[in-house]
Amino acid sequence: MPSAVSSQSLTSRAALLPTLIFTALFGAFLVYGAGFAHSNVLHNAAHDSRHALGFPCH
Repeated sequence: MPSAVSSQSLTSRAALLPTLIFTALFGAFLVYGAGFAHSNVLHNAAHDSRHALGFPCH
């Protein structure tokens, strides 16, 4: 009976692996992609996103 519990635990950990990898990569992107980007680049990206969604600006 204990083997059923341990295999269920391993299955749960295996199911979490893609989520953990994605989260780690996304976090690295936020730190290195947005963290070191110039503020003008971030402003232009937000500005273009607002236009793409149909929101007015300024």
